[in-house]
Amino acid sequence: MNTVYDFKVKMTNGTEKSLKEYEGKPLIIVNTASKCGLTPQFTGLQELYEKYKDQGLEILGFPCDQFNNQEFDTIDETTQFCQVNYGVTFPILAKIDVNGVYADPLFKYLKKQKRGLLSPRIKWNFTKFLIDSNGQVIERYAPTTTPNAIEDDLIKLI
Repeated sequence: MNTVYDFKVKMTNGTEKSLKEYEGKPLIIVNTASKCGLTPQFTGLQELYEKYKDQGLEILGFPCDQFNNQEFDTIDETTQFCQVNYGVTFPILAKIDVNGVYADPLFKYLKKQKRGLLSPRIKWNFTKFLIDSNGQVIERYAPTTTPNAIEDDLIKLI
């Protein structure tokens, strides 16, 4: 696999979607959780999306329950929570694992392209990956890095 466009992801209804559909657009790919102390980052992600979507930005949220069970049991609860509480309009995809034996292939690739500070493992919810319009992983941001803190890097890609 050479770019993120080589991957398919699962939508909330179980169908697969090729990331090739996002070719030519910058992406932010993030593992999310609805019941986490960092959950308010949905506000900042949504603000970035609204500000730059007309310039091609896409944000893909991947709910993950691997960190202290901080995600709802059903994807319907997750998507409703994100829309009602944070006004999220960017795509929330099917719940995945980001680490371990069952880690989603996209996240295995992302971690291989940009390791964390001490380990390739994702350490917590809201780890963010910035992808350029050619499908290359440009940067990985720690969970505590707020969405507005990555705006300068994003602007360089738009």
